[in-house]
Amino acid sequence: MGYYSGIAEGYDQLHEEEQLKKIKILEKEADIKGLILDVGAGTCIVAKYFHKKGKQVISLDPSQKLLDQGEGAAILGKAEKLPFKDETFDTVLSVTALHHCNIEKALKEIKRVAKQKATIAISFLKKSSKLKEFEKMFKKVFGEGKRIDEGKDIIHVKN
Repeated sequence: MGYYSGIAEGYDQLHEEEQLKKIKILEKEADIKGLILDVGAGTCIVAKYFHKKGKQVISLDPSQKLLDQGEGAAILGKAEKLPFKDETFDTVLSVTALHHCNIEKALKEIKRVAKQKATIAISFLKKSSKLKEFEKMFKKVFGEGKRIDEGKDIIHVKN
């Protein structure tokens, strides 16, 4: 059993407040529209938040136990191989999750499933040894965007 599957039942108690803070920054800084994909969704905190606002979110995570704690459309999968057709989503979000995967593959997959004018908003763990790699790859794949220092995370937004 993986770490996140092991803490699935208590995940929201541990992380929901912190994740909601980041989601509110994303909401303020990004043009969140249309069909939304949340990559590394965990317990679907993004979906729970945006469903209350009438938005449609598809949550994707490699832990079924985390997804089982959530609501809405939840798909078991990995960021490096998204199980969606090209140019499907109007917005792609990821909140403090991509440090767990192959960054180059994940960002290329996000670009593939995002529509041409999609909004991309990703928060990345500031203390991760992969931060510089992420920032370099984000710029290479999506071009220049906003960079926000949230405290624990660096958030990149491309509208």
